[in-house]
Amino acid sequence: MRLGLDPMRAACARAGHPEGAFPSVHVAGTNGKGSVCAMVEAVARAQGRSTGLYTSPHLCRFAERIRIDGQPVDDEVLASLLERSLDAGPDLSFFETATLAAFLAFRDAAVDVAVLEVGMGGRFDATNVIPTPRAAAITRIALDHTDRLGTTLVEIAREKAGIAKAGLDLVLGPMPAAVRAAIDAVASMHGASTSSIDDEPFPARIGLAGEHQRDNARVAAALASRIGASSRAIEEGLANVQWPGRLERIGRVLLDGAHNPDGAEALAAHVRSLAVPPGQLALVFGTLGDKDWAPMLDALAPLADRRFYVAPSGASRNAIDPAVMAARHPGTASLSLPDTLVALAVSPSPPSLVVVAGSMVLVGHARALLLGLPRDPPVAL
Repeated sequence: MRLGLDPMRAACARAGHPEGAFPSVHVAGTNGKGSVCAMVEAVARAQGRSTGLYTSPHLCRFAERIRIDGQPVDDEVLASLLERSLDAGPDLSFFETATLAAFLAFRDAAVDVAVLEVGMGGRFDATNVIPTPRAAAITRIALDHTDRLGTTLVEIAREKAGIAKAGLDLVLGPMPAAVRAAIDAVASMHGASTSSIDDEPFPARIGLAGEHQRDNARVAAALASRIGASSRAIEEGLANVQWPGRLERIGRVLLDGAHNPDGAEALAAHVRSLAVPPGQLALVFGTLGDKDWAPMLDALAPLADRRFYVAPSGASRNAIDPAVMAARHPGTASLSLPDTLVALAVSPSPPSLVVVAGSMVLVGHARALLLGLPRDPPVAL
C-alpha cells in the first residue's frame, strides 16, 4: 500500500489513459462513501444509463469491487483486466492495480457514467488520477487511518479535500464548522467550490436501513441531479438501492461493516432503535490491529449481554487478540466465527438478534457462511 499518484499516472498513460474515457462521479469520506456510491449508481441505472461502479474492500469476492450495470465482472474478464493492469504497471500496488483494472473495465464497456469510491484519503488516492468528474462529494469526516491521514478531523479533511479540481463544486455531507472551513480552503486552492446538503430534502424512501443513510441519500440525490438524473430516477434508485454488509439483516443476524468509532456509534443508534433488550442480543465482534477498537467496543458492548470476540479470518493485517477485547468487556474469546455462529444457532435460548461488526473482513466471512457464498482471500484495502 502506498499513497501517491505518479506510478498510477504513468501506468494509465501506458494503458492509453482509460481514466479519461468515461464521465465519472467521485466520492470521498470516512464513512458513507460506499453507500453514496451505491445510491448514485442505482439512480443512474434507474435513469436508463449504463454504469460502472468501483468500490472497496470486497466482502466475499474480489470481483465485487468492479461492477458493470450492477453486476460484478465475471472471473474470466477480471483475470484479463488484472493482467492488462500489471502489464501497464508491473510496479503498481494492489489497490493501484485494482483501480486501473476498473478504469479498463469501464472503458471497455463504454459506460455512460462510472461511480468511483476513494480508497483512502483523497489527495494521493489512486482514483484521483481521473480528470475533473461530472460530480464529486465528501460524505463525512471522522477518525480513521490516522497513521496515514492525520490525527485530527481537520488534518483528515484536508487530505480528503484533495479530490477537488478546478471548476468542480464538491457536495459536502454534515460536518463541523472547522472541518468545513478546512475543506473550503483546500477546494479554493484548487479552483473548486463546495456546497452543503442543507437545502436538500430528505428522500421519502431509502432502500438501506439506518438513520445515517438519510444524509447519505441527500448527498447521493445532489450528485445524481448533477449528472442529469430526473426526480423520478432519484426516487426509484434510492428506494431500490442495495449495499450488502451495511445493516444487512439475514434471518436473526444483523451484519454491519462498522470499523471505526463513528461507524460503531451509527450501528449502536440503529440497534437501540430496534428496542431489543440486552438479554436477547448477542454481539460478535472482531477487528484489525490498526483500528481504534476500544471506543468501538465501548459503543457496542453495552447493547448485548452475550459477547463473542473473534479474530477476522485471513486478514492481511494483524487482528486484535480476542482475549484483549474480553478483558475490556467480558465475553467469550478465541472461538472461530463459524463455531460462534453455530453455537448461537443451537443455543437452548438463542438470542433474538445477533450483531456481527467491527471489520469488513469479519462481516464478509459471516455473509459467506450464512448465504453459502464462495469467498476469495480478504484484502483490507
